[in-house]
Amino acid sequence: MNWKTLDFEQLTARELYLILRARSAVFVVEQSHVHLDADGRDETGIHVFAAEDMARSMPVLAYARIHAGDADDPEVVVDKILTSPLRRGDGTAHALIERVLSVSAERWPGRAVRLTAPVSLRAFYEAFGFRKTEGPFLEHGMPYIGLTRKSRQPREAFGASKPQFAAEDYAKNTYELL
Repeated sequence: MNWKTLDFEQLTARELYLILRARSAVFVVEQSHVHLDADGRDETGIHVFAAEDMARSMPVLAYARIHAGDADDPEVVVDKILTSPLRRGDGTAHALIERVLSVSAERWPGRAVRLTAPVSLRAFYEAFGFRKTEGPFLEHGMPYIGLTRKSRQPREAFGASKPQFAAEDYAKNTYELL
């Protein structure tokens, strides 16, 4: 598995196509959330993803988009979080969130990180230091919550060990992350 962290301008046309294809497969097809995925925010985001064999039709195994926030809302925002159905429950999502937190701390030291997630994934994100800050609320017909992780050093704060949680708790979901 090859991990990449790229600004929009650094993405190749093939990488961008495969990212958009993976997002469409999970968010539009799998989750039946009909929407315009290319929302105009990709150009200002940082794209963290893992891929295998870029010649395959669906090589993106995990993906997240990160935004810096602004003067009115300085929190780093993570969205479009996904893992391939083939990689759910094998630690790929864990590796993705670790990378997202590392990139966020590197690029925007001292800023909190915010995301929304299905209520069923609360324990997964809490293992990384996220805490519920809003919700529950309905998004795409499902109960979601807002979670925020206060600023701290990436590895020292939550330790280098992998958070422990039961994989079967997440296997019940039709997707691991959103």
